[in-house]
Amino acid sequence: MELNNRVAVITGGSGGIGRAMAHAFLREGARGVVLADLDHDQVAKAAEELGCLGFQCDVTDEAQIVALTEFALGEFGQIDVFCSNAGAGGEGVLTDASNEVWQKQWELHVMSHVYAARAVLPSMLERGEGYLMNTASAAGLLAALGSGPYSVTKAAAVKLAEFISITHGDEGIRVSVLCPQGVNTAMAPRSLGDGQTDGIIEPEALADVVVETMREERFHVLPHPEVEEYVRRKGDDIDRWLHGMRRLRKQTLDLQAQADAQ
Repeated sequence: MELNNRVAVITGGSGGIGRAMAHAFLREGARGVVLADLDHDQVAKAAEELGCLGFQCDVTDEAQIVALTEFALGEFGQIDVFCSNAGAGGEGVLTDASNEVWQKQWELHVMSHVYAARAVLPSMLERGEGYLMNTASAAGLLAALGSGPYSVTKAAAVKLAEFISITHGDEGIRVSVLCPQGVNTAMAPRSLGDGQTDGIIEPEALADVVVETMREERFHVLPHPEVEEYVRRKGDDIDRWLHGMRRLRKQTLDLQAQADAQ
């Protein structure tokens, strides 16, 4: 899909990845962009600076996603691209992650995509075309060793995107899932351990990859191209991959123990 003269809605749009995608879409000639985020003042400021529209929205509330969709349709008459991008980190592995953390991560990283698809698909299907760009993470394809809730819910986000593509791909609905490693945003640390990153990239570089992937209508959006090879190795021999990840985890724990002992 070319973005010229298209209308896009982007959640998690006040900064970082969402804002960078909005800027890139407008640069590509989008005729309308609606930024959505939880904080009214922040999203209003970002929208004013970019020259687009802002809308306060909690993506874990389906009624608010419906209201966002209705707002965009009312302003522009159609939605060509819906970027379900909002997300946040979740601490804990398994036994040390509370039920509340698991539930919040599930609502933010999975149900928000479900709500977005439910809200926007009817108008897209009626027109016979549309694009869903769902932000997951390389952790959803591989693993983030320090966070069980984050890894599991991001994996579910990838599977949901696959399911939507299978179900509606023949009806003109294109789906991509964004799976970056480290990105220089407020959410990410300046450096990542545990072999989880091949470098921290800028949101603007990520947005360029999003635009190119949408142009080619490919499913995986991989701003860190090394991830494609890691996923291939995992698929070739899952037992070997799991063994390697356990070894990596042990190395990380040993290094942490040494640091704590100093």
